[in-house]
Amino acid sequence: MRTDFDPAAMSRNEFYKLLTAVVVPRPIAWVSTMSADGTHNLAPHSFFTIASVAPPVVQFSSVGRKDTLRNIEATGEFVVNLAPEGYFEQVNDTGTDFPHGVSEFEAAGIDVEPSLRVKPRRVAASPVALECEVHSTLGIGDSTVVFGRVVHAAVSQDVLVDGHPEIARLKPLSRLGKDEWGTVGGVREISRIRHADWQGPAGAR
Repeated sequence: MRTDFDPAAMSRNEFYKLLTAVVVPRPIAWVSTMSADGTHNLAPHSFFTIASVAPPVVQFSSVGRKDTLRNIEATGEFVVNLAPEGYFEQVNDTGTDFPHGVSEFEAAGIDVEPSLRVKPRRVAASPVALECEVHSTLGIGDSTVVFGRVVHAAVSQDVLVDGHPEIARLKPLSRLGKDEWGTVGGVREISRIRHADWQGPAGAR
């Protein structure tokens, strides 16, 4: 038995709560930007993924018009910082609806470091920073999808094993439903099966 949900018969917030509870876990883009007047902004966005590999493009959605989106439209640059498990409360702090013009870096006491290719600062404690230039934006309903071309990636040596980032060292946070957040639990590995090696469906092998 299933329960049916009709978005046309539900409020925006009711269906939003359903969507965010079932599209899980969602990685967090901890996005740092700079306003036209030089104020540095930092905010978590959990509608985030990779859009393209060549060229390297990442995307996130701004639900509503927030400072992150306004700054990106004004300057054309941003940084996606990985949200690490150890900064759980600080990441949440930067989601506070501070008045326009307040720097979340300063309000939440988060250390910064300069970026290499763009003007917005990076989160010093984040193990990964993807410096981006805006590729394009797309308005959909009450949201705007931001596509950013990655022009530089800075990865802490502490999370690299043989030159590759290891999930057990990255310890990324993710968003779930309601006020729930996720951390990395058990990790399973399995190789993609080539057709030449196919031996039937998993349940029959």
